[in-house]
Amino acid sequence: MKAVVIRHPGEKDVLEVTDLPDPGHPGPGEVRVRIHASALNYHDNMVMGSPDTPVGHVPLADGAGVVEAVGESVTHLATGDAVFARFFPDWRAGGPAIDHFGTTPGIGVPGYAREVVVAPAVQFERAPRGYSHLEAATLTVAGLTAWAALHDNGGVKSGDTIVLQGTGGVSVFALQLAKLAGATTIITSSSDEKLERARALGADHVINYRSQPEWGDRVRELTKDNGADLVLDVGGPSTLPQSIQAVRVGGRISVIGVLTGLSGDIPTGAINMKQVRLNGVLVGNHQQLGDLVRAIEGSGLRPVIDRRFPLEELGEALRYFTSGAHLGKVGIEL
Repeated sequence: MKAVVIRHPGEKDVLEVTDLPDPGHPGPGEVRVRIHASALNYHDNMVMGSPDTPVGHVPLADGAGVVEAVGESVTHLATGDAVFARFFPDWRAGGPAIDHFGTTPGIGVPGYAREVVVAPAVQFERAPRGYSHLEAATLTVAGLTAWAALHDNGGVKSGDTIVLQGTGGVSVFALQLAKLAGATTIITSSSDEKLERARALGADHVINYRSQPEWGDRVRELTKDNGADLVLDVGGPSTLPQSIQAVRVGGRISVIGVLTGLSGDIPTGAINMKQVRLNGVLVGNHQQLGDLVRAIEGSGLRPVIDRRFPLEELGEALRYFTSGAHLGKVGIEL
């Protein structure tokens, strides 16, 4: 079967299109899935750029396709089902239960940059009705992260004001889901063109953080000095100070990314005085994913796909993704 593997970890051209042995028939508790689509996420670039990634590793955590065969004792999936990947195969429900990616396909174990996967059935969720394979693939990371940040961690409700940073996959999903919940949305970007596209997707207010670097003050102006109920922070250390400025007293900040680094100076005094509830969001569990699928099927929400690349052009897709030119998701089709 055709696949893309990481042949030269940490180097400029890390990927190689190759043939891998067919994985065969599923064993007890397993399914065989024909993969038709994937999508890129920030951690994919980290995996491909790390010199510690094993030679021959198959990347990509997003994956969707069709079940070709099921093993003994598999009951929640059947041959012919359209499915997509679960990010944490063993985190079924409840609060945070894992702090590593050791069991995550594409990171700790081989991922979905290949035509066929034989894996435990618990690794897959049934796709929303009417979704294409690529649309379903975007739910594994971006869709679920946005859902968990808004609902399980953010407690979003109608009338809330939500601040979203940037126009990447998670933020655009969160924009759509926040509007679905009846929230007022404020989105930031360094691109006026992207901000206008965000308006077309339903954003109530937009802020160019390049021309308004103290964008937290602008959020307070837009909210009559009350501040936002929830801020979804994708940057980490460089953006958290403005997120803290933007949020209301007793509000919430969900940290869903570390685009500006893994550590830095944080105004802890402001967190204390404003009594902010600050929490990290690491994708989500199976129950949350099922809730997301039901919300999609009940609303008709569809993800925003910026560009599509064939699997053989995964390297080019990654370069486009890391350029920051995209709005929404960058897709890979097999």
